[in-house]
Amino acid sequence: MSTIAHKLQAVDSTIQAACAAAGRPRGAVQLLAVSKTFGADAVLEAIDAGQHAFGENYLQEALDKIAAVAAARPGTAVEWHFIGPIQSNKTRPLATGFDWVHTVERLKIAQRLAEQRPAGLSPLNVCLQVNISGEASKSGVAPAELAALAQQVAALPQLALRGLMAIPEPDTDVARQRAAFAQVRALFDQLNQDGFGLDTLSMGMSADLGAAIAEGATIVRVGSAIFGARNYA
Repeated sequence: MSTIAHKLQAVDSTIQAACAAAGRPRGAVQLLAVSKTFGADAVLEAIDAGQHAFGENYLQEALDKIAAVAAARPGTAVEWHFIGPIQSNKTRPLATGFDWVHTVERLKIAQRLAEQRPAGLSPLNVCLQVNISGEASKSGVAPAELAALAQQVAALPQLALRGLMAIPEPDTDVARQRAAFAQVRALFDQLNQDGFGLDTLSMGMSADLGAAIAEGATIVRVGSAIFGARNYA
C-alpha cells in the first residue's frame, strides 16, 4: 500500500472517530483532499486509493493538474473543488473547469461564475465563504451581510447554492474551536429556516476537524496529513 493510501486510511479513521463521538454516521462527512502544491502523480495515487474529491487553491496549477489527471485516468469520476481566493478576471476557468467553488464572497464573483458556466454542464455548486472571526486578513462575507448575499446568489442561473464555508482563526482550544464552528452552524440553520435548503458546511481542517464535525461539518478539508509537508518554494 502506498504512503498516501496509508495516510488516507489514518485520516478516515480520525473522521470516523469524530463522527462516532458526535453521534453522526461516517457517511455524513466528506473528505476533501487538499492537493495544492502537489503534482498530478500524488492525486493519481490518492485516486487509486479510493479518494475522488480534491481541493485546489491556485488556479493555474489546478488547471494543469485537472488536465493531467483527466489524461491519465480517462473516464474516472473526479470531483474538483476550488477553495482559494477568487480574482474576478479569473472566473471563466473556474466556471468551466470545477464542480464546486467554496469561496464566493461577493455578488460580482457569483454573477460572473453564473454567466460563464457552460449551459451543457450541470449548475456549479457554490458555498458562500463567511469571515466568522472578523479577521481583516481573511476573505469572506461578514455574518451580518450573509442573508442578503445568499438571496442574490440563490437567484442566479447555472449556480447551485449549497452552503457555507469558513476558516476560523486558528486556536488550539477545542471549546473555542467549537464555539467558532457553532456560529457558522447557526448562520446555516437560520438560512435554512428562511427556506434556502442548504446541505453543505465546509469547515474544519487537520487541526480542528474534530470540533468542526461535532458542530455539523459535512466537508472537511485535509491536505498535509494526506500528502505530506508542503514546499511553497
